[in-house]
Amino acid sequence: MAQFYFSEYPTANYDLKKNGKKTLVSNITVRFMIAELLRLKSAVIYNYTIQDGDKPDIIAYKYYEDATLDWLIFLQNNIIDPVWEWPLDQPSFERYIRKKYGSFESALATHHRYEKIHRRQQILFDGTIIPEKRFVVDQDTYNLTSPSLRREVDKYTYEVELNDARREIKILDKRYVGAVTKGLRAAARLADDV
Repeated sequence: MAQFYFSEYPTANYDLKKNGKKTLVSNITVRFMIAELLRLKSAVIYNYTIQDGDKPDIIAYKYYEDATLDWLIFLQNNIIDPVWEWPLDQPSFERYIRKKYGSFESALATHHRYEKIHRRQQILFDGTIIPEKRFVVDQDTYNLTSPSLRREVDKYTYEVELNDARREIKILDKRYVGAVTKGLRAAARLADDV
């Protein structure tokens, strides 16, 4: 996974040690120029929910017919560390919980935060879902809140919600991949001129 993450980035000679000797490095500052280009194309972004077994290169192949475009998925979703910012599949998640907390029971028994429910989930007449809105509160506020409007979150639930949130990503329409790679080359030329 991510073996091509920086392969499309231009290189630049840079004096890393400030000793007059330049080293060839990937110019990661181009990332910000590309990210801006992707934001301008926001009308052609699709939502995608990562399933167990989905890897960035598999999704890139599925959508762009090119597994080496996995870097585009990372870039679109502002993923810096593909190992820890990609959702874990169920067996990996279970190993992670056992390693971090000792057991599922321990994770379930360990308090993480208190929440006050501000608004319950609603489904409008047209099927639009308005998600539940909650706020993190201190224990005193939690205790003063009606039991029907409060929620105590344990470490296991916190980890599940965090992992599930990583499943929701954005994918650029494949019609714009050429424009992004062209923009990358133009940004590389601009970076070389600086």
